[in-house]
Amino acid sequence: MEQINQKLSTRYTVRRKSPAAVLMKALIQDRFLYMLLIPFLAWYVLFEYMPMYGMQVAFKDYKLFKGISGSEWVGFKHFQELFTNPYFWRLLKNTFIISFYGLLFSFPAPIVLALLLNEVRLGLFKRIVQTLTYLPHFVSTVIIAGLVTNFLAPTNGLFNLILDQLGFDKIYFLTRAEYFRTIFISSNIWKEVGFGSILYIAALSGINPELYEAAEIDGANKWKRVLHVTLPGIAPTITIMLILKIGSLLSVGYEYIILLYQPSTYATADVISTYVYRTGLQEGHYDFATAVGLFNSVVSLTLVFLANKVSKRISETSLW
Repeated sequence: MEQINQKLSTRYTVRRKSPAAVLMKALIQDRFLYMLLIPFLAWYVLFEYMPMYGMQVAFKDYKLFKGISGSEWVGFKHFQELFTNPYFWRLLKNTFIISFYGLLFSFPAPIVLALLLNEVRLGLFKRIVQTLTYLPHFVSTVIIAGLVTNFLAPTNGLFNLILDQLGFDKIYFLTRAEYFRTIFISSNIWKEVGFGSILYIAALSGINPELYEAAEIDGANKWKRVLHVTLPGIAPTITIMLILKIGSLLSVGYEYIILLYQPSTYATADVISTYVYRTGLQEGHYDFATAVGLFNSVVSLTLVFLANKVSKRISETSLW
């Protein structure tokens, strides 16, 4: 009897497959789905990982005709030049101030727009507002800069014509350092607020309508429903976007700044990214510019880790 039981157990024992066999079976079974990943992975390897080889330029006395491998190692020489540069603290201060203003004004703007659109019940009006606010995002940065320059032109710009009609003196705004940050932040909000609200509108659509009905039965007005139902419902999305925004704190939109700033506004407009552009591409100091860019990336990565850790400690939402 015992021998019969052993034979039966041996016969019906499920043979456990190795992890490699399971993986191979999954790859073959879903091969067409995995093939869709190939272009993305190829792009990521070519444009994200392979350029990391050039990071060693930051530690070399780079000579164009000798190439990366033929250039002489100089260690942290370029980083020492950066930290002792008379413009370093000005660059760092301007970068943090513009980024802080972006967090303070630009980051909440799409959230506010999404909350306002969520309360609109007239469908046609809602679609018109969404279309008008989305459009600037799809306009080239060069065109946006051209529009801003024309609006602020000292002779026939719209704002100066209004000032002239009100009896005030005309102002050449783009040559006045004290106005640059306001112009940059406000025009950026106008360009990106509509497109940035899409994510929050999508998050709002995922909130259970029964929560609003329960709050209304409890006597909550519109403001309290927004405060106690809507905002907690999209809080995880806001947290994730805030962490990503903090990670790009030093990566200010330098293309737009380059199109707007002038030497007279360097005191408030010159940031780390624009300095890298001038020293690296215009002056040909590729090694020093790479060191500045590497410093920028390390600080940004540190900020992401800190923001994620603080978010995980305060709330249950984090990137990892």
